Amino acid sequence: MPVHDFNAERLFIDAHLAEGATYACSSDQANYLLNVLRLKEGDQILVFNGRDGEWAAKLTEVGRRRCSLAMQRQIRAQEQGPDLVYLFAPLKRARLDYMVQKAVEMGVSTLQPVLTRRTQVSRVNLERMQANAVEAAEQCGILHLPQICEPASFERLLANWDENRRIIFCDEAEAGAADPLAALGNVEKGPLAVLIGPEGGFDPQERKSLLSKPFTVPIPLGPRIMRADTAAVAALALVNAVLGDWKASGQPE
Repeated sequence: MPVHDFNAERLFIDAHLAEGATYACSSDQANYLLNVLRLKEGDQILVFNGRDGEWAAKLTEVGRRRCSLAMQRQIRAQEQGPDLVYLFAPLKRARLDYMVQKAVEMGVSTLQPVLTRRTQVSRVNLERMQANAVEAAEQCGILHLPQICEPASFERLLANWDENRRIIFCDEAEAGAADPLAALGNVEKGPLAVLIGPEGGFDPQERKSLLSKPFTVPIPLGPRIMRADTAAVAALALVNAVLGDWKASGQPE
């Protein structure tokens, strides 16, 4: 399968992609293509929609403030990332932007905000999350985009959880007390979720609830206390390395 060309510009478009199809760019997209990238009529760019793979498209119908894209050929077939749900207590704006971008780079399939007792941010801008997810996918050659869910309360989330999907939660109370790789090594292959708590950690009752569930696996992240956005990168990296698609094909389990 062809690999991503890291020198090529990419654009996400929410439209069906097929040979011969034409897409009329929005004013923002036209401004980006014509004034930021300074592309001209006949120039090519790679496009994707999260469903139909990656396509080479040619700029057509170029005007002062408008342009269209004509689909020419598929460069990469659609591929799916890991079946990995990311659960997180919302953060303030800039740090949430960073966390969403890094989670997308790590290949998560779903972004689910979780409102815990110590969550400091109760309102989440889902459109901004979507924009950050698209930007990360464009820049990193990712073909799939995560589903972005409405915030859910911690209690409701656990009460309605599918027990076939394990939740790997980062337990600050176990910092330095265990080996996270060993803990993950005992988890059976299957659908997974990673849960990162709020600043200040889980409430004692929330931690007790998590530990009481048969589908949760607590792991430490070492002897240092991390900020939530840093913990997200660390936890997702560990899970991808042990249980996800970072392992080389054919590598022994």
